[in-house]
Amino acid sequence: MVLYMNMKQLGKRRNTVDQVPFTYAAAPGSLRELIAETVKLCVSRYIEAMNRGEAVLSNAQIDDMAQIGKIAFGIVYGEKAPDVGKSIEMAILGFQDGLFRVFLGDTELTELDEKLELQEGDTVTFIRLTMLAGRMW
Repeated sequence: MVLYMNMKQLGKRRNTVDQVPFTYAAAPGSLRELIAETVKLCVSRYIEAMNRGEAVLSNAQIDDMAQIGKIAFGIVYGEKAPDVGKSIEMAILGFQDGLFRVFLGDTELTELDEKLELQEGDTVTFIRLTMLAGRMW
């Protein structure tokens, strides 16, 4: 099953969001499964890039960053591969703590274990929320 993720590319000045295809072996049945399978795919891509020893960023992304005056190459220097189970656990905890929200089309998904009806080619958006400046204490 192919789902499209709306992704804002790093370093781009333009306010554009690209649809990036993610191929899943089977349709996730719940938000929890969607998050878990997405994390597995992302960790797998990260490990592949780490093993190749290449920059995680494309040449186009590097050119875009050069235009704004800061280039972060994204080369993985560490030798320790991320733990998939721990990564999934942290992603679920992050969702429960309100650090990001998930949308299927225009509908926000709020329940981790509620049944999902995903169709081939649906668009999913993960929005990471960031804290504003200030102290909590």
